[in-house]
Order: sequence, then C-alpha cells, then structure tokens
Amino acid sequence: MGDTLYTQLLDLACGAFLLAAVVVLWLRQLASIVRVFALQGVALAAVAALLGAHEGRWELLAVAVGIGLLRAGLLPHLVRRALSAPAAPAHPGHHYEEDVSEARETRPLVNVAASLLSAALLTLLSYAVARPLVELHPTPATRALPVGLAVVLTGFFTLVTRRRALAQVVGFLLMDNGITAVAFLAASGVPLIVELGVSFDVLLAVLVLRILTTRMRAAFGGTGIDDLRELREW
Repeated sequence: MGDTLYTQLLDLACGAFLLAAVVVLWLRQLASIVRVFALQGVALAAVAALLGAHEGRWELLAVAVGIGLLRAGLLPHLVRRALSAPAAPAHPGHHYEEDVSEARETRPLVNVAASLLSAALLTLLSYAVARPLVELHPTPATRALPVGLAVVLTGFFTLVTRRRALAQVVGFLLMDNGITAVAFLAASGVPLIVELGVSFDVLLAVLVLRILTTRMRAAFGGTGIDDLRELREW
C-alpha cells in the first residue's frame, strides 16, 4: 500500500470514527444511537486494519477482525437486546407512552445545539493538547491522534449529560473506543493479548450493565435517571 493511499484511507477512517461520536450527540432515538455506535466500531476496525496492512503486521490484522466482531457486532447487539427488553408500565393504561419515552433520550441535560458546540470545542481542545505529542514524531498515525482523544472526551460528555441509562452505556463505550484508537495511533497498535484482555473487560462490563438496565426496565418501567432517584423516598 502506497503512503499516499494509506494516509488518505487512514484520514477517512478517522474522520468517520469522529463523525460517529458527534452523530451520537445529535441523535435522540436510542436504537439509532446503537446503530451509529456499531458503525463507529467498523471505523475503528478499519483504522487497526490499515495500520496492520501498512506495517505488514498480521497480528494487528487479527486484532482488527476481533475489534470488528466485538465492537461492531456483539456489543451493539447486547445493548439492542437491553433496549428491546419488555418494560413494566408505570401506570395502568400508559404502556404505549412509556415505551415511546423509553426509546428516546427526551430530556438530556444539554440540548442538541449546545451538545454539538461542545463537541466542536472538545475537538479543538484535543488538537491543542495532542499537538506536542504529534510534533515529537509526525506520522500519518500520530497526526490522527487528536481524533481518538476527541472521541474519549465526547464519550465522557455523552456519559454525564444523558438521562437514560442505555445512552450512558453508549457514552461509556464511546470512551473505550476512543482510548483504543489512541493506543493504536500512538503506538501503532497494541499486543494481541492486551487487546483481548481489555475487550473481555469491556464485554463483562456491558453484560453487567445490560442485566442491570433490563432489570430496571422490568421492575420500574424505564431507565430514566431522574425517575430512579424517586426510589430514595421509599
């Protein structure tokens, strides 16, 4: 693979990776958020595959395949299953309204316009912070390093500004994707055993969160954080 083609494809994959995180902030339908997260997993796998193909590292290609299966397939499937779990109606005769409300992030702490503006500011902050690191060893991979950092910050922003537990789970997974991207771009990949260990930890965390949110929906009819705070009164 030529250097020019490699640089163009890597920039395209990193651009799609960052765009997916921004689109998550823009969307309100939880099902659509999960689909965009799956597409981000594809972009992350493409970044790892490009690094492996350019450097001739076959173990990195194996990691890319594993990332694609886990982060674009299994993890979105688990979150989607938690979203489709039946919820107990909070009030008789209001089952439909509860289902509609639960399928959307209706009242985030920050509205869409402010969220997108915050994402732009976080991206600028990432480029400013990562600039000294890029100047140490300017390569196509390290020049894309701010993208991974921007996704980490965007994921954290999603985690703290969403009221639905499942939207917060996606924010946590965005942070993990960003950390993985930073590792790949800064060190040209990570050892297979390290990536497997991290992936299994993330999978375990998502399984626990899926069970928790499913039980919350079955018991209380939803996963809204504000609604769950009312349990303190009991």
